Amino acid sequence: MPETSATEGRGPVVPFPSRTLPAPAGAPGADGAPTGPTSLQVLRTLDSGPHGLTDEEAEERLVGYGENTLPARRTVSWPGRFLRSLRDPFTAVLLCLGLVSVAVASWGPACVITVLVVVSCALRSAGEHRADRSMAGLRELVATTATVVRRTGRDTAPVPREIPVDQLVPGDVVRLGPGDLVPADVRLLRANSLSVNQAALTGESAPVAKYPVDAPTGSGSGAPEHGPFDEPQSCFQGSSVMSGSGTAVVVATGARTRFAAAHDFVHPRGPSAFDRSVHGISWTLIRFMLVTPPLVLMANAALRGRGLETLPFAVAVAVGLTPEMLPVVVTTCLARGASLLARAHGVIVRRLPALHDLGAVDVLCLDKTGTLTRDRPVVVRGLDAGGRDDPEVLRWAAVNAWWTLQLADLPVPDALDEAILDAADAADAQAHDGIAAVPFDPARRLSTAVVRVPGRLGTDTLVVKGAVESVLERCALDEDRRRRLLRLAAGRADDGLRLLAVATAERPARHRPYTPADERGLTFVGFVALREELVPSAAGALRVLADRGVTVKVLTGDHPGTAARACRDLGLDPGEVCTADRIDGLTEPELAELADRTTVFARCTPEHKARIVTTLRAAGRTAGFLGDGVNDLPALHAADVGICPRDAVDMVRESADVILAGRGKDLTAIDHAITAGRHSGVTIATYLRITLSSNLGNVIAMLFAGLLLPFLPMLPAQALVQNLCFDAAQLTFSYDRPAPAALRGPTALRPRDLLRFITGFGALNAVADLATFGVLALALYGPGGADDEAVFHSGWFTENLLTQALVMVLLRTGRRTAGARGGSPVGRAAAGLAVTGLLLPLSPLGPPLGMTALPALYYPLLVAVLGLYAAALAFAVRRPGNRDPGPRPPDA
Repeated sequence: MPETSATEGRGPVVPFPSRTLPAPAGAPGADGAPTGPTSLQVLRTLDSGPHGLTDEEAEERLVGYGENTLPARRTVSWPGRFLRSLRDPFTAVLLCLGLVSVAVASWGPACVITVLVVVSCALRSAGEHRADRSMAGLRELVATTATVVRRTGRDTAPVPREIPVDQLVPGDVVRLGPGDLVPADVRLLRANSLSVNQAALTGESAPVAKYPVDAPTGSGSGAPEHGPFDEPQSCFQGSSVMSGSGTAVVVATGARTRFAAAHDFVHPRGPSAFDRSVHGISWTLIRFMLVTPPLVLMANAALRGRGLETLPFAVAVAVGLTPEMLPVVVTTCLARGASLLARAHGVIVRRLPALHDLGAVDVLCLDKTGTLTRDRPVVVRGLDAGGRDDPEVLRWAAVNAWWTLQLADLPVPDALDEAILDAADAADAQAHDGIAAVPFDPARRLSTAVVRVPGRLGTDTLVVKGAVESVLERCALDEDRRRRLLRLAAGRADDGLRLLAVATAERPARHRPYTPADERGLTFVGFVALREELVPSAAGALRVLADRGVTVKVLTGDHPGTAARACRDLGLDPGEVCTADRIDGLTEPELAELADRTTVFARCTPEHKARIVTTLRAAGRTAGFLGDGVNDLPALHAADVGICPRDAVDMVRESADVILAGRGKDLTAIDHAITAGRHSGVTIATYLRITLSSNLGNVIAMLFAGLLLPFLPMLPAQALVQNLCFDAAQLTFSYDRPAPAALRGPTALRPRDLLRFITGFGALNAVADLATFGVLALALYGPGGADDEAVFHSGWFTENLLTQALVMVLLRTGRRTAGARGGSPVGRAAAGLAVTGLLLPLSPLGPPLGMTALPALYYPLLVAVLGLYAAALAFAVRRPGNRDPGPRPPDA
């Protein structure tokens, strides 16, 4: 079992009655030898006893030590969230534009930008606030009580009672039973067949036997071989009781537990895929904005002799280049996707950009237990000494399981016994008469049932079942045969099976009780082979993820054979399984190559998991990690997006970006989340492609027009109204439904691809605008033309809105025709935009904006220009690389 790094505690320890907490059992002394204290020494150090504390003592200690709660993460207020949203790079770009607009007294653009920033920040803050409220509801579902033994006074008898977990203090005596969560770090005083699941701390799925140890744990030969979680006498907060019962004394609570100390090893998360993409796009926009106004001013000054009077026009050009609706569209799209996920699939997105990261995920790292397999064994078959199938072995194992359960007075059946009884015929087991039972003991690692076989009066049959080594050493076998059976068992373990050995012995019937001393001279019967039960939906979900271009990698603390078998049974080729000890000696480039081709990593510690995830991200992959235990925290923080189930430990839920509110680590829910993320990613990318290419074309045309015309090609008020109309239409992208083909692979905002796209299509749009200049020149200065600036402004205003409507439809739908999706919100918005462009110059609002009716000759010429433009767009989108963003990996 791998050792999990942890410190003994964190923060100052408040001493109580001049005593300090005892060192954990097995801790090395000054000479390096283990110096584990006995249970009595622990109780004396804590100034407690087997009967627990009095109520008065517990209250005093609660004041001294504080409540048994983990260090709480500070909740961000709604205003705090709003201000934090201003740090978003897209929002910062708009704020810079707003400040420039104020500086040149362009109050219209400044007001519009301010409104858009406020709306965007409010939407983002509200979405994250809703996610926090959902998180608070999940916390209420976690068990919050413990059974503690306390006295009302020193001379009164102890009484067990249920108290809130946060009221526990060092020195309390608690009782543990099946299904209980261990409420603090405790030292066992008594135990009865107690086994504990420590997967949340170590990653090991197999239950660990726990029992009191009152002898020193070492002989002075050196440091302990294993880590603190292997100490049989210690149980730790974050683990759960699988079977048996016990009584223990609390030795550490709150921030001093190993559970809390594990959080100290979590490093701050680096920028996610969304952060990296947004950073690249924002800097691209900032460069354009910084260059555009000086170019406009210098060109007009050099060629037209104009001075600062062109500054408002230069600012309008920069505003026209910037997608003002970008923060609103991005936030609305992500918030809407997160809301739908929560309502329809029970997936809570705590950080809105994480939804985009889910869509960009191309590698999903996960643990085996709870995701691919359930923490429950199932019987595969019974095997004889030669490794052949033998149902008789399973029959004798069922006899042992049934009568041990009936006669040993166990609180609940052991998980292994349940699996055996489910696989065998219970009637055969009940056909025997039960005489006695010697229950499972963690030291012996076996159990014995004494039965009387029908027709065999005067003879008792001992049926022994347990760990292979423990049973074989009690069998009458020569050394060669024993070694051969051990090799057979080891080979099956490498194949992912867990083996139990079964043996029998016959004894003359007697009245004297049976004891472990009778478990000798046994006759070996065979092995019972078990494996972990597979999650029914896992195989289908793995196939769906593969079809969606998501590579699954299993990072587990389990045995390599167990992990490989689970993958094979689910249809996931494990390839060559890599164990963690191999990783330690690799450089980063070597690990990157290994991580790319390896599917299963076994015997992983938390540090190994985090290093693998970090290496995948450094290689340009967008990595998601699914985990639920403290041992998963480093990997959750290292991933682009951390995912956990609702029943994960509190610390993990607070650290995760996405929470699966359904039961367990359901890969199907993750598939829904990835699909929603791709939906948002494709929509945002499509919006950027359409808006930036259209804006760039307009800016290029405005620059040329400003140099060629004796007047401004568009008044600042007209540019503002045009932008508002286009912005209002673009908001419908948040409600668009991308084509299924665009959701087949990981999606991400790729700055380099985006820049290449907008440059090409922006130039095409500029050509259409320049052709419109020719049409307007013909309409103005041709036969019957009117030399009127208002006509030019009106004509270009109309053409701009019509070309933007065409772009919205054609670039969004790719190779499909606009009619195929005409009923969509984007299609209706494009139609509304076109109508506005045609009617606004003719309406009463036209003259105040400096526009007028257009000559009749203009319209047929405009139709010809738009027809050629639409044909050019249709041809361009058919070229590879110009279709809707979708199944391509994101840039590094």
